Amino acid sequence: MSVLRLIFNVFWFILGGFVMGLAWWVIGLICFVSIIGIPFGRACFVMGELAFWPFGQDIINRRYVTKQTDIGTGAFGTLGNIIWFVLFGIWLAIGHLLHAIVCFLTIIGIPFGLQHLKMAGLAIAPIGKTVVSKQRFV
Repeated sequence: MSVLRLIFNVFWFILGGFVMGLAWWVIGLICFVSIIGIPFGRACFVMGELAFWPFGQDIINRRYVTKQTDIGTGAFGTLGNIIWFVLFGIWLAIGHLLHAIVCFLTIIGIPFGLQHLKMAGLAIAPIGKTVVSKQRFV
C-alpha cells in the first residue's frame, strides 16, 4: 500500500468511513437474523470493509471478474437489488450522501466526498458487485 493511499484511508476513516462502515456491518447483522437475508448480510460485511478502507479498491460487476453470469448478476440479482433498496439501500445511500455533502464543504474533503458518492451508488444496488484491488488492473 502506498503512503498516499494509507494517508487517504486514515483521513477517510475519520471523515465518515468509520460511521458508515459500522452502518454497513449493523445492517449485515440485521440481515443475518433471517435465513433469507444471509446473502444480503454477507454482502454487507464485504461492502462494510470497503467502507472502512476504500482507497486502492474498486467496485465492479462480478460478471466481469468471473466471465460468467451467476445468480447475483442475473434476474434474481435485479430482484434482490430492488428488495435491498427498499429495505436498507435507501438509508445507507442517504447516509453516504450526507457525509459527501459535509466533505464537499472543504476543498480538502472533495476526494472523500467523491468516495462517499461512489459508496452511495453501491448502497443503492450492491448485489452482483465485487470489490477488487486497483493494482490488479494496472
